Amino acid sequence: MTGTLVLAGTPIGDLGDAPPRLAEELASADIVAAEDTRRLRRLAQGLGAVIGGRVVSYFEGNEAARTPELADELARGARVLLVTDAGMPSVSDPGYRLVAAAVEREVRVTAVPGPSAVLTALALSGLPVDRFCFEGFLPRKAGERAARLGEAAGERRTLVYFEAPHRLAASLTAMAEAFGPGRRAAVCRELTKTYEEVRRGPLAELAEWAAGGVRGEITVVVEGVGESAPARTDAAELARLVAEGEAAGLHRKEAIADVARAAGVPKRQVFDAVVAARVAGEAVSRRP
Repeated sequence: MTGTLVLAGTPIGDLGDAPPRLAEELASADIVAAEDTRRLRRLAQGLGAVIGGRVVSYFEGNEAARTPELADELARGARVLLVTDAGMPSVSDPGYRLVAAAVEREVRVTAVPGPSAVLTALALSGLPVDRFCFEGFLPRKAGERAARLGEAAGERRTLVYFEAPHRLAASLTAMAEAFGPGRRAAVCRELTKTYEEVRRGPLAELAEWAAGGVRGEITVVVEGVGESAPARTDAAELARLVAEGEAAGLHRKEAIADVARAAGVPKRQVFDAVVAARVAGEAVSRRP
């Protein structure tokens, strides 16, 4: 008989949001794998729960090395409970490797559903929730961050990001450049905690606000390209719009940026369209 891997959601702020089953799982698990063992013990104390099994750490630094050990325990029949510092395991937190290893060994994987910063922020944002995609944390380096945002510029689904408070202003500024300054967004801070705040507005306005400094756990929700937004993604049309901008006095780089924002596509796509149009034009001019 193989064991069972249990993924348990933990409060993202308010301890009262802990799933009722969490205390039962803490008491019955053979092994509790925790992102931070000290936080785990504080959580158990707050819930009045007794941890019945062995406690091991399972965080980004040791996840790769510890996964085989826990997978072996599961294969021998252990019940392993996985908890992270806040929210559901595997969602920008440790867990994916262990789930994949358990599935490979045909070990049962189940969950104790609990709080999620992604869904909470999405619901509070005031933006469309029928279709969305979670993008996790953006890269720290400016160039890589711009490239990632450029890939998402034409996304019609609502976008959800996690961000560190000291990088929030830079990320919002980069979003305004990639998506357009007027794209609606919501910055959700300290969800379910005493100083919970949801700041809504255009990206440029939010970036200006964040420049003054923001504290706490941050989730950013950004609207996708709406049905009313230009969807002019045909290469020839993109090139024509750039030509119009240049004829109006813009430098090519500025015209490309304006067309990319209006069409909701990456600047690289517009640049490639301009190059393709130029090559096609040169080919036509060379014909006898």
